[in-house]
Amino acid sequence: MKKRNRLTAVALAAACANGAFAMEVAGFEFNGYSRGGPVFNHEDGVKGNLTLGGELQKFRLGNEGDNGIEVNFARGFEAGGVKWKVNYMPAKWGSGDIGTEQAYVEMSGFPFAPEAKFWAGQRRLRIQDVHIVDYFLLNYGDNIGAGVTDIPVGGMKLGLGVFTGDKFDGGLPGDVKAHRVNADLSDIRTNPGGTLRVLLTAVGGKNQVGGGSGSGISLLHTQKDFLLPGISNSVYLQASRGHARIDGEFEAIDGTRPGRRSTRIADSINWQSGPFGGQALIGYQTNKEDLTGVETKDFSIGARGSYAFSKHFKALAELSTTTRKGNTGPDQRLSKLTLAGALALSEDFWSRPELRLYVTKANWNRAAALANAGSFGAGGKTSRTLVGVQYEVWW
Repeated sequence: MKKRNRLTAVALAAACANGAFAMEVAGFEFNGYSRGGPVFNHEDGVKGNLTLGGELQKFRLGNEGDNGIEVNFARGFEAGGVKWKVNYMPAKWGSGDIGTEQAYVEMSGFPFAPEAKFWAGQRRLRIQDVHIVDYFLLNYGDNIGAGVTDIPVGGMKLGLGVFTGDKFDGGLPGDVKAHRVNADLSDIRTNPGGTLRVLLTAVGGKNQVGGGSGSGISLLHTQKDFLLPGISNSVYLQASRGHARIDGEFEAIDGTRPGRRSTRIADSINWQSGPFGGQALIGYQTNKEDLTGVETKDFSIGARGSYAFSKHFKALAELSTTTRKGNTGPDQRLSKLTLAGALALSEDFWSRPELRLYVTKANWNRAAALANAGSFGAGGKTSRTLVGVQYEVWW
């Protein structure tokens, strides 16, 4: 599921936060996400996915090269003052099979904890993403488990989850076990307009490479009206070790790979001022594999801006540069510029659906070409231009 996490652009919760809406037909509520479109001048089968491999390094505008859709169906019920809801989300990406992204039941309204929401099944618990790199920096769902969210604690909210390493579409090998516990404390008021969120992770297991334990901590501070009205800023400080991934999920629990130690510091900013909106990111992450000691140091900086010339037409530009340094080879570098024109429903940066005609120009050094000789660096190529049309929609 790790690959799919990176492919999935916006979790439904995040989409709703950005103004998406749920539709209801015959008593069923459904929302979802989809993107796709043709790439006209690709070579060697490379239609996008130009990245050095870091979790904050795939700047996605004009660089996704995939097609997919996921739809969440939900049906709510109420009996004796207790509310409950069934959720099911199938998804299909590219030529792969239809898979189960979510399948869970949630209950709330119990007299002993009226605000708390209890759940069991396979549920996404994606907390915070940076849209322009298609990655959720805090995320503790996606496996089969059970838990509770929205427990009031002194003006804050607490969420707890317990997970196995299994999923609806498959599980771990018979002799390999894994379990994970997460605690999510949110809405911690730190200053006017500022909140802190803390996500803790603890992992245990059996027959894992290098032992089955792991732990992680993530701190996220979000500031509204940062410097100027209409600007929000998020700062991330994160660390993990062993078989706990830095975002809050499992790391390498199939019994064939070791865990790793990771640290990350990142800052993302979002803005909308009249017709001008956008998002920018700067981030630095280190990863060191247990047992082998292979280490990478990834740096990313980039931004996407949108300017609305009319209610339904926007110009988009995304510029980024990324580097990967390691202890086993020369430094890699990749830079990308994408220009696009887009049709949308409104002037806002987050307005979707959006239909884009884009041109992407990417350049990378010889070290990046050698490290990616099986994809975009084939034949020693050090640059590539992509032209295509893409739609993106959430509802």
